[in-house]
Amino acid sequence: MRALVTGANGFLGAALTARLVALGHSARVLVRATSDVESLEGLVVERAIGDVEDLTSIKRACDSMDVVFHLAGIRRAADPTAFMRVNAGGTRAVCEAMVAAGARRLVLCGSLAASGPAGADRPKREEDPFAPAEAYGESKAEAERIAWGFAPRLQVSVVRPSRIVGPGDKENLVFFKLVQKGWRLVIGGPPRPISFVDVDDVVDLLLLAAERPEAVGQAFFSTAQALTLPALLDIVAQALRVKTRTLYVPAPALWALGSLADVVSRATGASLPLNRKLARQLLAPGWSCSGDKAQRLLGHVPQRSVADSVRRTASSYRERGWL
Repeated sequence: MRALVTGANGFLGAALTARLVALGHSARVLVRATSDVESLEGLVVERAIGDVEDLTSIKRACDSMDVVFHLAGIRRAADPTAFMRVNAGGTRAVCEAMVAAGARRLVLCGSLAASGPAGADRPKREEDPFAPAEAYGESKAEAERIAWGFAPRLQVSVVRPSRIVGPGDKENLVFFKLVQKGWRLVIGGPPRPISFVDVDDVVDLLLLAAERPEAVGQAFFSTAQALTLPALLDIVAQALRVKTRTLYVPAPALWALGSLADVVSRATGASLPLNRKLARQLLAPGWSCSGDKAQRLLGHVPQRSVADSVRRTASSYRERGWL
């Protein structure tokens, strides 16, 4: 397989690129000239300098490729319009570049955020209509619509990861730091299930989406297990060998703290662990999804438990000096 990976220097992109190299595939990565590529050090890959907002550079990167894994995008932005410009507009540019270059297979990394929060008693399924709750999710939903619009000129598959855990992940670092300080956060209200998945299980599904004919024209959630936040923090405490005390926070108080943190961040430029976006995520009825479709059509069953993912993540945090 000759594969191009956009967003290859990110957490998931680096894991995918490392697996492609380990399997003997020819990997090309699209990175900006100013990108931090430390996560790609030691990997035998071809680097294409460019940006998903620069159609000319993407066309060059797509030349002679069999598969394009499109993972590039942004998760945070001061200007909400940037999500649509980069995540949706970048997807359109990648699709146009693939058609021009003759590349046929697109594997788009979507997001559970495009589907929006789930109910507490029913996980999201792929056939559910998009119902994003914020600008990032709206941009990921639009990115999928754009990609599907290029069929049949492209063979499109979409993988929508739930919350990813694994070595090098920064999204869940705030929870590990909270536990390290001895706190087990409990938010007022009913249980709120969150689906988690190991980064290597997401890579497994991305590769199946690139190789299996049954994956063409299909979207798949990538998930291993749904847990409440307190249950996850208990697993983190076991991995860190820390005893915790329960910190109960009423739902309105968490929202107020997130809003205050945003004000402080804007005024000082500091990057605080809590913000209104995280508060909104934690207060949703649930962020769970079903992995039944990937198992039914592709035989994909996640191989790593959340407990194992947390142990490996904790070890990587310590090695990097993040804890």
